[in-house]
Amino acid sequence: MTQTLHIVGGGMAGSEAAWQAAGAGVPVVIHEMRPKVGTFAHRTGNLAEMVCSNSFRSDDDEQNAVGLLHWEMRTANGLIMRMADRHRLPAGGALAVDREPFAEAVTNALRQHPNVTISTEEITELPDEGMWIIATGPLTSGTLAESIRAVTGARSLAFFDAIAPIVHADSIDMSVVWAQSRYDKGETEEERKAYLNCPMTREQYDAFIDALLAAEKTEFHEGEVENTPYFDGCLPIEVMAERGRETLRHGPMKPVGLTNPHRPDEKPYAVVQLRRDNALGTLYNMVGFQTKMKYGAQVDVFRMIPGLENARFARLGGIHRNTFINSPTLLDDRLRLKSRPNIRFAGQITGVEGYVESAAMGLLAGRMAAAEILGRDLPPPPPETAMGALVNHITGGADARTFQPMNVNFGLFPPIDARGGRKGRKERYKAYTDRAKAAFSEWLARQG
Repeated sequence: MTQTLHIVGGGMAGSEAAWQAAGAGVPVVIHEMRPKVGTFAHRTGNLAEMVCSNSFRSDDDEQNAVGLLHWEMRTANGLIMRMADRHRLPAGGALAVDREPFAEAVTNALRQHPNVTISTEEITELPDEGMWIIATGPLTSGTLAESIRAVTGARSLAFFDAIAPIVHADSIDMSVVWAQSRYDKGETEEERKAYLNCPMTREQYDAFIDALLAAEKTEFHEGEVENTPYFDGCLPIEVMAERGRETLRHGPMKPVGLTNPHRPDEKPYAVVQLRRDNALGTLYNMVGFQTKMKYGAQVDVFRMIPGLENARFARLGGIHRNTFINSPTLLDDRLRLKSRPNIRFAGQITGVEGYVESAAMGLLAGRMAAAEILGRDLPPPPPETAMGALVNHITGGADARTFQPMNVNFGLFPPIDARGGRKGRKERYKAYTDRAKAAFSEWLARQG
């Protein structure tokens, strides 16, 4: 009988790992403690629940490293990308999904797979025996986190992550707000109008910043440490504002690439964007508006935004602690714990940041574990690929002394040969993605 693969955590990484291993003919048990044991960020017991944004970011597989990662996961029969495509929402050049039907579809696909069993018992210790993947993500339970620390002999690193609010569409004043993607990006009219834009004058922006800085901030959750750093890719807006009054105007509130049809001759000083959060178009996510303000303060401050004076919120923002291990020190290039090679790690706990990156590490961990169970060795994809660049970074390419969570980006890839003269950015990025696609296709083909 084929050995069973146990996966702890049913998020993006755990779900994708289970799908890949089960598809290879390996029996899989997913240990997901929800809904029996909840967290303050999750709302359901579904697998692959999206607790932060509903966006998988850029879907451009020729000019963007994230879009390339999408391509690689689709090519490798990834469950997460398949269901994301099935429940896609208009988002300009990005891939955004209807979060609840997406999670339900992932859950149903795994429940219906003959090689998958789902257990709701909480795992509190790293097992001594058997083949395991730990994919518990940013909200690893305290008892399991302590076990990880005890086994690795290293103190887990941590940072704070934040969640953006969601607004009911029918409470947005469309006589002030307009629909447009920046630079009218998108192939269809729906894509070119995927975002709602709330314009601000300089006076309104200054008043907003004043209120933001003065607002009451949330207390830390039990067990969280006040000097834990923030991840720069998901900073609360008030933390950005503290770095300079113009920071937000050059970040999520930048007014570029947009024309207000209500006042075409007036250029907004700043713009707040909202992205559709569900297929019905009844909910909108405040883009880049992660926050640690208290709930009452959020309502007061966000209703200062033109067009949101009467906003009703389906969800307010929040903040949570995100735990990850020092992977360059602890993991080998097969994502195995060096001190206990029967255990692999996958997802955000390895030090990758983002839904797609987490799912990609789950895809690799699932395939690698399945190959080992079936008596084969599966090397990581070449470093010229998006997945290969990520796994290379977290298992050795990064400096262990300064290791921090990382999104996929072309800076992680081996440089492109510059012979024949310096290439422009578009030509250079196309060269990266062409090279990656060829290398990834060859890696897949070698697996048969």
